[in-house]
Amino acid sequence: MTEVDIAVVGGGLAGLTAALHAARLGRSCVAFTGDVAGGLLLSIESIEGLPGHPDGTPGYDLLPMTQDDAMDAGAQLLPETATALERDGSTWIVRGAAETLRARCVVLAPGARLRTLGVPGEAEFAGRGVSHCASCDAPLLRGKPVAVVGGGDASCQEALTLAMHASQVHLLVRGAALRARDAWRERVAAQPKIVVHTQTTLEAIVGDTGVRSVRVTGPSGARELAVDGVFVYAGLVPATEFVAGVAPLDADTRIVVDAALRSPLPGLLAAGGARAGSDGQAAGAAGDGATAAATAHR
Repeated sequence: MTEVDIAVVGGGLAGLTAALHAARLGRSCVAFTGDVAGGLLLSIESIEGLPGHPDGTPGYDLLPMTQDDAMDAGAQLLPETATALERDGSTWIVRGAAETLRARCVVLAPGARLRTLGVPGEAEFAGRGVSHCASCDAPLLRGKPVAVVGGGDASCQEALTLAMHASQVHLLVRGAALRARDAWRERVAAQPKIVVHTQTTLEAIVGDTGVRSVRVTGPSGARELAVDGVFVYAGLVPATEFVAGVAPLDADTRIVVDAALRSPLPGLLAAGGARAGSDGQAAGAAGDGATAAATAHR
């Protein structure tokens, strides 16, 4: 069993930033990053709101650079997923498939995963027209119609990415209006290829060797839209199952912490999208990582 000052659980922007700052503060630090470090932001075409990047920066550039910075600072990154957390006296034990750490402090930054719809055809056509990565798959759908499910910032951003390639983008929104910030709503409204369908629910994804259409219900009743791709951005689910019963979770299964990102349990902190009250923005995740490392160091 390896003993460290600070263990980090998570390989997204919050986790990598926590590992970076913990190492810079002179603490021994090991992070469970999962199979591929980077998290959901790795597939984002343009991450906005970060200082020094007025036009945004691709996640596939930012996250690998942050990973390199953390390793250069002296943090050790383990390419595996943490599977269990337990208290042992005044320390914490974090278990993975191959590695087990004993740490004085643990920063939980497991992030979140995209919520699935659970509709017919979603699992069947995964990788054959159903996707969660516009920057990855948009070039494959050049000149073809596609659908995006969701009404928040991510769905608008991905719809705009797809509009650079697709012939038309149907943005399917369950509510009466988009929930995204004003800047994203304005960009969507200014893009003629994007058609916003409010009060519309996707009922099924239809196809043969690949996606051919979606069945939806809306104000005008049931209908079918011809599309060759479906991109699902219907919210996030915190990846906190492995700490259920150990860490304090709120009604949305996010980790409860105070302003310094400390949980009620000594030595246990949380950062990023898995913590209660997170704004879900990249700048906030990076700030969380730095704050959690500083709190753990103190």
